[in-house]
Amino acid sequence: MPKEIIVVIPARYASTRFPGKPLALIGGKPMVQRAYEQAASTPMVNRVIVATDDQRIKKVVDGFGGEAQMTDPGHLSGTDRVAEVAAGLPAESIIINVQGDEPFIRPAQIVKVAEPLLGGGVPVSTLASPIGLAEELFSPNVVKVAIRQDGRAMYFSREPIPHQRGLERSEWDLGKGYFKHIGMYGFQREALLSLAALPPGKYEQLESLEQLRWLEAGFDIAVGEDLSDTIGIDTPEDLQAAERWLASRRGLGPG
Repeated sequence: MPKEIIVVIPARYASTRFPGKPLALIGGKPMVQRAYEQAASTPMVNRVIVATDDQRIKKVVDGFGGEAQMTDPGHLSGTDRVAEVAAGLPAESIIINVQGDEPFIRPAQIVKVAEPLLGGGVPVSTLASPIGLAEELFSPNVVKVAIRQDGRAMYFSREPIPHQRGLERSEWDLGKGYFKHIGMYGFQREALLSLAALPPGKYEQLESLEQLRWLEAGFDIAVGEDLSDTIGIDTPEDLQAAERWLASRRGLGPG
């Protein structure tokens, strides 16, 4: 029997930098609706669920005909919120965690995350794209990933990895295989439930990256290369940039 592929979108109302972000309008549609519709348009996806902690978000999702489930407001991460929903899903499910602040996520990206999981040999999958700009490589807000020859993650860091010994940073060659992490994950359902039960790891606490907890515990993470230029929204300024981008895509020009 084919595995059911279920996208779960964690959508939290409270945000230090952007309260109410999932309901912010982009081109007249709430951000969470855009993420939902992109996920639902992916051919191999069987079901899409918004996991939220706020009735206002659930009401909006219900209003556009989507499926939403209320979750514990005390969760510390989106992964924990997704795991709560996954606990009630079929045991053989593949769970794709699509961030609610990625309203322009592409169906092809969801497929690329799901594919390594179909055979059952990989517990977790994610995406990365090549880094072409020095400001991305050296920014602690851009998470870097070092990838093994078999396509599995070796390590994630906010620091540039690998280090180019003996050179000033201005002399570094960006063509040496630097990748930035794209924060979409796929999980075997049972692996997700196991990961959510793990205590925080020492490397996770140092870097503030929960995926390091999984690596430290011995879980492989398959990393697919993706060249898509997605737009994540963390601040009201990002929202304005997304509006301009959407307008230009419609042929209306920015503004």
